[in-house]
Amino acid sequence: MDYDLSMLDFAIENQIDYAYIRFYQWYPACISLGRHQKADCYNDLGLDVVKRVSGGRALLHDRELTYCIVAPAFKESILESYKDISRALIKGFLKLGVELDFAKNENKNLNYCMNISSGADVAYNNKKFIGSAQYRKQGYLLQHGSIPYSLDFELIKKIFNQDVESEHIITLNEINPNLSTRQIIEALKEGFIEHFETIEI
Repeated sequence: MDYDLSMLDFAIENQIDYAYIRFYQWYPACISLGRHQKADCYNDLGLDVVKRVSGGRALLHDRELTYCIVAPAFKESILESYKDISRALIKGFLKLGVELDFAKNENKNLNYCMNISSGADVAYNNKKFIGSAQYRKQGYLLQHGSIPYSLDFELIKKIFNQDVESEHIITLNEINPNLSTRQIIEALKEGFIEHFETIEI
């Protein structure tokens, strides 16, 4: 996530006029805290803890693919740019035969990030699938998000002292366990390229 921030600083310093994206995974498992959370939270189990530049609640990064996009803040509204990035993700997964949409249910009064849902989150059959967060600085945005392959419900409960609302969350292995990481990255790259060609950066 430090590298994500260095991408943002590079874009600002060089006044980059296009969007760019990176994908990465985590090993070992790690907890990231939102921008305004205390750094000493959730540290009882010996897991690494990092601080995100973006807001939101704490998240366990384990069996997942993470994306990060840096771009000029192409919409004044954070929500509208968030939705636009969600549309690019939806286009990418459609290339893999996975039909996604925006979540219709909202749930905000919870500790664990994936338990929280808004109308801008990417969902599958109205179950939250991709959790994302955005940060803005000097006219640029950084948005990163978690695409979970699977969730360790017992570990999450130990960390956050809260049950995962499994009836409202879905993972990639539940949707299609046969998709490889390379397939997903290539499809998402195409989805982002196609979508951002249609909007003004």
